[in-house]
Amino acid sequence: MAVLVTGGLGYVGSHAVKMLMERGESVVTLDDLVFGHTEASSGSEIVIGDIGDKELLRKIFSNHTIDSVMHFAAFADVGESVADPQKYYITNVSKSLAMLEVMLEFGIKMMIFSSSAATFGEPTQIPIPEDHPKDPTNPYGRSKLMLEEILKEYEHAYGLRSISFRYFNASGADPSGLIGEDHKPEHHIIPLVLEVAMGRREKFSMFGTDWPTPDGTCIRDYVHVTDLARAHVLGLDALRNGKGTAVYNLGNGSGYSNRQVIATAEEVTGKKINVVDAPRRPGDPAVLVASSKKAVEELGWSPKYPDLKTIIETAWNWHSNHPNGYGK
Repeated sequence: MAVLVTGGLGYVGSHAVKMLMERGESVVTLDDLVFGHTEASSGSEIVIGDIGDKELLRKIFSNHTIDSVMHFAAFADVGESVADPQKYYITNVSKSLAMLEVMLEFGIKMMIFSSSAATFGEPTQIPIPEDHPKDPTNPYGRSKLMLEEILKEYEHAYGLRSISFRYFNASGADPSGLIGEDHKPEHHIIPLVLEVAMGRREKFSMFGTDWPTPDGTCIRDYVHVTDLARAHVLGLDALRNGKGTAVYNLGNGSGYSNRQVIATAEEVTGKKINVVDAPRRPGDPAVLVASSKKAVEELGWSPKYPDLKTIIETAWNWHSNHPNGYGK
C-alpha cells in the first residue's frame, strides 16, 4: 500500500515524506510546485499537478494501490487570505472537496489533514484546548475549519476517517540539513529574520508593537517541523489501527514573542538583526499557544525539539548552507 502526500514537496509535507520514506513506506508525492521543490522529494515518486484535477487523481489512484492521503496542499498566508479570500476558498476548500470525491470513488477512506490553530481565532484560554470555541479571524483559518467540519460529516456519511492536526508556526529544519524551508515569497518570521542575518534582506518588519502581551509583540507557539512530521506518521498509524475521526492540537505548550525570536536568532547567528516597527496585520490574533495534551495521551506524541534555540539552530543550519534555498 502507498500513501499519497499532497503538497509533499512543500515545507511541512516534505518532512513528512522524508519520515515516511525512512520507515519504508511507498510514497506518491503530488505537488503543483507553487511552493514545492522537486529536490525535497527524498526519493519518493513525484507527480506534478493540482489537487483539484480529478482526472489526474483518478490516474494516480488507478496506477497505485493507495490506502491513505496526507493532505498538506493549501495556501497559508493570513494577510493574503484577507486580501483575496476567493483564492483560499477555491484551493483550500473546493479543490479539497474534488480530491475527497475521487478518494471515495476509489474506496480510499483514510486522510491526515494539515489544519491550523488559526481555526480558533482570538483565544479566550491559553493554552488552547481542542474544544475551545472556533471563531477564525481570517479566511485562511475559516477555510481550514470548513474542511475539518466537512471531514467529520464524511465519516458519518461515507466512512472516511480522518485525523486533523492544528498547529500554528511550523519552524526549524530537518536536523540532517538535507531539507528545510524555502518559500518564495517568504512570510514566516524565523526565515525572514535569518535572511536579515545573512545579509539577504535589509530589515525585518515587526507587525505591531502594541499588542496586549508582555513586550507588545505577538506570541506564537513554534513547533519543530520534524515533530509535526512525526505526529502525522503517528496519526496514520492510528487510522490504520481503526482510529475514528479526531482532531488534535500540536504545540509546545508555551509561546514565544516576536522579540524573543529576534533575540534568540541574534544569539544563534551572532548577528545583529535590523528590526523596524510596522502596523499590525489584519486578521492576526495577539496570542496563539496550543495545548497538545490530547495528542500526547492518545497518539503518544511529544515534541523532541521544543526549545526555541534548537529550532532556530536547525533553521540556521539549513539557511546558511542553502542561501538560495533549493536553487543553485
